[in-house]
Amino acid sequence: MSARHARVLLVSFGAAALVDLVSLAAGFTPGHLVAKPLLMPLLAAHTVARGGPRLLVAALLCGWGGDLLLLSDADPAFLVGMASFAAGHVCYLVLFRRAAALRPATRARGALLTGYVLALTATVTLLWPGLPAGLRIPVAGYSLLLTAMAYGATGLGRLAAAGGALFMLSDTLIATGVADWPQLPRPAFWIMSTYAAAQFLLVSGVPNTLGARPAPRAAYGEMRSTTP
Repeated sequence: MSARHARVLLVSFGAAALVDLVSLAAGFTPGHLVAKPLLMPLLAAHTVARGGPRLLVAALLCGWGGDLLLLSDADPAFLVGMASFAAGHVCYLVLFRRAAALRPATRARGALLTGYVLALTATVTLLWPGLPAGLRIPVAGYSLLLTAMAYGATGLGRLAAAGGALFMLSDTLIATGVADWPQLPRPAFWIMSTYAAAQFLLVSGVPNTLGARPAPRAAYGEMRSTTP
């Protein structure tokens, strides 16, 4: 697929996100039900069109599964949706391992790790009493995986790092609702705005070559043998 197709798909994603957010701000539920399921497929198709890594596409499709399941208010759907998002985070983590090899460790990343650990500890500690008993362990485990993904994203640069941080914010907003904390007006608007921005930034921050497999050693040896 051409770069033009990739741009069209990205514009389509932006249009669907705008329709979704306007619908949420206006309290127009049918618009949200139509637009939300389009977001991740369009972003995944854009990733395919630009030649992005397969694991990135898989992460987005796992997010799509979670999006569909979270349209339901039932507890089983919430748990399965959380599992789908968790699978997406695993895809991101595997993909980000290549970034760790490409970028040397820095003091800044060490400070970020400390910050993320503190944020995880504080969030789980504060949310724990308000969460339903059956959700406490799953939410804590998911939060650990989400935090690991967000920290891993910092190895790819500012765009991906911002995407990981916004993903944490979006899911924390969901968790505060589950824990029955006071909410901002139109909470779904803030959840979806940070979520859509997070996935877009993660896609924008992942190089197309990150998921490429290295050339076999034999092939590399043949190349060297033919070099004058």
